[in-house]
Amino acid sequence: MIPESESRRPGGRWIEHWEPEDPGFWERTGRKVASRNLWQSIFSEHIGFSIWTLWSVLVLFMGQDYGFDAAQKFFLVAIPTLVGAVLRLPYTFAVARFGGRNWTIVSASLLLAPTVLALIVMEPGVSYTTLMVVAAVAGVGGGNFASSMTNINTFFPERQKGWALGLNAGGGNLGVPVVQLIGLLVIATAGAGSPRLLIAIYIPFIVVSAVLAWVRMDNIAAVRNDTGAFVEACRDRQTWIMSFLYIGTFGSFIGYSFAFGLVLQNQFGRTPLQAAAVTFIGPLIGSLIRPLGGRMADRFGGARVTLWNFAAMAVATGIIIAASGADSLLVFTVGFVLLFTLTGIGNGSTYKMIPAIFTSRARANVANGGDAAAETATARRVSGAVIGIVGAVGALGGLFINLAFRASFLSAGTGAPAFWAFLAFYVICLVVTWAVYLRPVPVGADRADVAFARV
Repeated sequence: MIPESESRRPGGRWIEHWEPEDPGFWERTGRKVASRNLWQSIFSEHIGFSIWTLWSVLVLFMGQDYGFDAAQKFFLVAIPTLVGAVLRLPYTFAVARFGGRNWTIVSASLLLAPTVLALIVMEPGVSYTTLMVVAAVAGVGGGNFASSMTNINTFFPERQKGWALGLNAGGGNLGVPVVQLIGLLVIATAGAGSPRLLIAIYIPFIVVSAVLAWVRMDNIAAVRNDTGAFVEACRDRQTWIMSFLYIGTFGSFIGYSFAFGLVLQNQFGRTPLQAAAVTFIGPLIGSLIRPLGGRMADRFGGARVTLWNFAAMAVATGIIIAASGADSLLVFTVGFVLLFTLTGIGNGSTYKMIPAIFTSRARANVANGGDAAAETATARRVSGAVIGIVGAVGALGGLFINLAFRASFLSAGTGAPAFWAFLAFYVICLVVTWAVYLRPVPVGADRADVAFARV
């Protein structure tokens, strides 16, 4: 049952009273309702990710008869990455404006547009401009992540947000390897000339996702019409620091997910079937392990986990660079899968840091005489807005990665120069994490402003 009362507002299923931090409320009704919304959110976001990254698979179907070179294909898969990143901001607002359930229904239904368009145009002889337009429409799938995470953030108590957000994001991220695995099966059974079969498979799942969101999800009234939180989030330096770090984690995950198959084809001469047989492994592991990153952050602190994760990402990138120089496909693949695994852990730990930052700040303000209820409400409002902004900016990392690969293959015929740039970036992320969140607190400094992310 929906807790306390259900509003009769247009759209229905509005929860007027929601207090997840109250242990009694949580045990009586909160846990059950939150879990139901979480699992449906995961499914809807999963389909969204699949449609967003659909073009990472469709380019594997585009053989010589399409007439496009590697640089054009890298640019093609970068387009939905960019559009998805930009859409994440309005999708975050949409939760507050329309309600999480209502917007999930709309966003799930919108996935029919890029799917049907791709079904129509995907054949040899299609113009590159047409493909760019259709690929751009697929960006709507990328927006689903921000609205889903903002919505689920409001359902769970602080002590469980790392795990809940990790499950939500990890289950959504699984849409990447699943669409790639289905693409592999289509290529293996129907051949590389059957991209429409892959596209058609997803249409009924999109419809089911929208219907189940209508039936099983709820809106929380407390998060409606709160655009002021966005302004507060934009003014807070922590928003932009976390956005930068999320470029390194999620930006890497989504960028490599789009590019991995193309890199295998163009650097190691893999056929579409050979590339597809490997492409899904890294995103699969990275998606499955994301909740573990959130759980590790719950236990050890988000900043500490993030710091060591960036160090490991730099090492994995070094392995890839060495494998590229030795022309070793096996070592290259192992290094890439390891890098995918680390992006998953980092995605979970960085997202855990966001609510922890603002909750710790609220506690510090209460200790200095602030009102506990007001500070808690502010932390919840602003952290929800920050999640949307961080998700949008972080997704731009996928664009940068694919553009870097495009430039690398154009200039050197290999991805090695791009990997050197990625290595340098991970080192910078490591330094920023330490300097902002883990360095010793100077005497007299405001501890809430220096060390709050250690929670």
